[in-house]
Amino acid sequence: MDKTIAQKDEVRNMFNSIAHRYDFLNHVLSFGVDFYWRKRVLKIVKQAKPSSILDIATGTADLAILMSKAKPKKIVGIDISASMLQKGKEKVMNKGLSELIELSLGDAEEIEFPDNQFDVAMVAFGVRNFENLERGLKEILRVIKPNGQILILEFSKPEHFPLKQLYSFYSFQILPLIGKIVSSDASAYTYLPKSVAHFPAYNDFVAIMKQVGFEDNKYQKLTGGIATIYQGRKP
Repeated sequence: MDKTIAQKDEVRNMFNSIAHRYDFLNHVLSFGVDFYWRKRVLKIVKQAKPSSILDIATGTADLAILMSKAKPKKIVGIDISASMLQKGKEKVMNKGLSELIELSLGDAEEIEFPDNQFDVAMVAFGVRNFENLERGLKEILRVIKPNGQILILEFSKPEHFPLKQLYSFYSFQILPLIGKIVSSDASAYTYLPKSVAHFPAYNDFVAIMKQVGFEDNKYQKLTGGIATIYQGRKP
């Protein structure tokens, strides 16, 4: 089997398996700080006043739903996990946002939209799962309108004592244990800290953004570097 397909299938199956507890675990394992992180993204998006937003790796649509507060005309969310999308669609419907938010299966590395479609594209906690990071970023660049923005919210690694040591202990010892107890799937929460550890954060990631064609790239650390918002613009 093709290596790319196999790895994508593994990620898809992992998220399908934890979809029923994903929101609960996200909020509990982050001590609710993930709400604050998403609100920081919303603040930036509001300043851009976008008409159209693409939410890649939308999962259960938390960020897409929050972006309704930016008053766009359309929000589209894509994800490779059907189970995560089903949870997202239920949330969208319950909030009366079905006319605004459209969710569908989609691969970040093969986005099924024409060039220059969206004012803002965003990814929350999904970029590190891209099979080919550069290819995914190039696809995002392609579907953004000229002068459109990319916003990426992603986990990162604190660099300073004592948060660095506390974060490492929590990520590799406590998080998988809680994940196993609550979701019956320890592998998903063992995968998370490993994927964060191997992700090119801060200046390394900004360099990749520049390499694929984004301009005015920058980042801001959140909560001591546990998460980071990356911003860029399509020329």
